[in-house]
Amino acid sequence: MSLATSESLDLFAPPVPGGAGKSHHVPLAEALRPASLNEVIGQHHLLGPGMPLRLAFDARRLHSMLLWGPPGVGKTTLARLTAQHFNADFIQISAVLAGVKEIREAVERARVNQSQGRQTILFVDEVHRFNKAQQDAFLPHVESGLVTFIGATTENPSFEVVGALLSRAQVYVLEPLGDADLSALLTRVMERARLGLELDDEARRLLVAYADGDGRRLVNLAEQLAVAARATGVNRVDATFAAQALSPSLRRFDKGGEAFYDQISALHKSVRGSNPDAALYWFTRMLDGGADPHYLARRILRMAWEDIGLADPRAARLALDAAETYARLGSPEGELALAQAILYLACASKSNAGYVAYNDARRFVRQDGSRPVPLHLRNAPTRLMKELGYGHAYRYAHDEPEAYAAGETYFPDDLIHPPRFYIPTSRGLEGRISEHLSHLRELDSRAAGKTRKS
Repeated sequence: MSLATSESLDLFAPPVPGGAGKSHHVPLAEALRPASLNEVIGQHHLLGPGMPLRLAFDARRLHSMLLWGPPGVGKTTLARLTAQHFNADFIQISAVLAGVKEIREAVERARVNQSQGRQTILFVDEVHRFNKAQQDAFLPHVESGLVTFIGATTENPSFEVVGALLSRAQVYVLEPLGDADLSALLTRVMERARLGLELDDEARRLLVAYADGDGRRLVNLAEQLAVAARATGVNRVDATFAAQALSPSLRRFDKGGEAFYDQISALHKSVRGSNPDAALYWFTRMLDGGADPHYLARRILRMAWEDIGLADPRAARLALDAAETYARLGSPEGELALAQAILYLACASKSNAGYVAYNDARRFVRQDGSRPVPLHLRNAPTRLMKELGYGHAYRYAHDEPEAYAAGETYFPDDLIHPPRFYIPTSRGLEGRISEHLSHLRELDSRAAGKTRKS
């Protein structure tokens, strides 16, 4: 994201008659789009000296590519500059609006270009919105070289782009613009767009923070602030005015998209890693980004059972109480209960022994045969069942010393080497559980020894 030319643009200039030229009806971000690769701000890991895209441009090697990154980091700009650099016809379609018909029209146009000796770049914005059939529709033309494909996506192409197309395109990962990049972009906007206002340092920092790595959003916010300042007769803008004039837009966060799952992963791993401060940071980041607190409550409850379990059973109860509290109070009051549940879980003793045991048991049962229930464990509600031996020789644990039938078996009779699924840790309450189970196994060993002697 950068500026198209060095000429000044007057945001408040009247429209040019007949629609020619630039006017305030053209979005500022569009009017100031870069005109050359050197004007692009950010993406130094791709465009800096010796970096992949810069090398491709310098070597004049046109190739299909997927530009993957969050909004406002220059995906469309790079696609257009590629067409400009290679003097190719630039055909842009949106996967949100286009279908097979638009793809066919683009292919026909590419054939005309080919007959005239000109290359064609087919740029598909938001390519992840195309289904498999739509992606397959232009795959043969990419393979034949009729078109050079450039796709832009905010979602992980590994999941959203068909394998055949993915294998024929180089994936370039674009990064959010850093604060220094956004600050440089804001300086260019203020110098060239003739917004008619000054920003103090705090106001600049606020704009950069609100932009949240999105260059297009920064330009739009500056434009919005200029309109507000002009309407109120303000020339010098401070942070207080900027905060009042701009409703802080939600951070870069697509519910159901990769950013969403990246952040929930960070939250879960911070809790698992016993870092309450990081856990609270990611929790509030997600709330700030518009995450549904009901969803977060469910995830918090999952964390309690998956990563704490029997090391501290209070964690699950507290997580459930927090979810119920939020259900009753709603936002923002109920979010405090969720936050405190997050803190407790992060500080609690950790164990995934129950989680591992459950998954191991499921795996074992899925692969094992349907073994019969031993006779002594079967229910015997009728005389016939008793005559058949159902429930015979069953030892009632409460009648035994320590309420434990030492040496008794509970697995199927033909399971020679019974598996051990649950291996408790030494942490928290689970440490006491581990000691108790060790004691019971010792009783089993003694009972087995007596049986052998007799």
